[in-house]
Amino acid sequence: MRLPFSRARRLLPVAVLGAAVALSGCSTSGTEDDNAAPGTAASGASQFPATVTTAFGDVTISKQPERVVALGWSDADVALSLGVQPVGAADWLAFGGDGQGPWNTGKYTTAPEILGTLELDMEKVAALKPDLILDTRSSGDKARHDQLAKLGVPVIDPPKGGEMYLTSWEQQLDMIGTALGKKTEADKLKSDLEAKFTAAAAANPGFKDKTVAAVARTGDGWGAYVTGDGRVDFLTKLGFKNAPAIEALKKDSFYIPLSSEQLDLADADVTVVFLIQATLDQVKGDKLFQAVPSVKAGHVAYMDNKDISNAFSSSSVAGLSYAVDKVTPLLATAAG
Repeated sequence: MRLPFSRARRLLPVAVLGAAVALSGCSTSGTEDDNAAPGTAASGASQFPATVTTAFGDVTISKQPERVVALGWSDADVALSLGVQPVGAADWLAFGGDGQGPWNTGKYTTAPEILGTLELDMEKVAALKPDLILDTRSSGDKARHDQLAKLGVPVIDPPKGGEMYLTSWEQQLDMIGTALGKKTEADKLKSDLEAKFTAAAAANPGFKDKTVAAVARTGDGWGAYVTGDGRVDFLTKLGFKNAPAIEALKKDSFYIPLSSEQLDLADADVTVVFLIQATLDQVKGDKLFQAVPSVKAGHVAYMDNKDISNAFSSSSVAGLSYAVDKVTPLLATAAG
């Protein structure tokens, strides 16, 4: 989605376009001691001090965090997968409630304070008294970093090259796992998901080397994703290769706007359609898109199920695991 930021902003899910809903309360670690401070379990204490390399330099966490604030895209999602409940979180995908998708249902014992996404409410963040701030998948703007750094606690920004939301799920998992003293757990989640991708690809040998066009219908029109985006990376792990004509347009963004005259670039062995501020009826009523050869032939998979679309958009280890289960059958049907 990384066009100039003003345009990228319009292409993010609805959550990014409005203020997040504020919820009261702080989370706990779910330990047996009800009076214990929220955060990681004591078993990870031996992994500190820990150092994480970010785009703004190395960050050292001296002791096990107990009050984690997760501001980056899917940072709270990953922390929960590692058994840590943030006291504050940003709901980038507008899930509502505790800000989590169905793959993380019930993982909070106490809902976090829901914080802003693009715009930071520094008073709310400071009021949570964090001892660690996760911002691993965000714009990576220096101004945002400087705002958070003023709080005087470790801030885990995107890695170098991960600015503008380009942090991969693997990088995000590794960084958060290290920062939380959960490296062993993170490594296991990573290997489990890789094994799931491998098994799904092996069960569908027809995917191998088939071209795929991952396109989106947004409130602004059409666009396509290129390598570096979690959706394309997901599809290539299953054996597909991104449509060369689309990939050739890649510059400094992983989202390429497509004009009506360029919709023929969506032609591939399989065309996958994501809906962002658009409906399936709109797409099926778009005569130019329906005339694309692969779409006309039925080699198209519509990601119109909100949970599936959000699982892709999360680009988190748990969300992607959920997507493998739900999306692989749809792709198999579209591939014929």
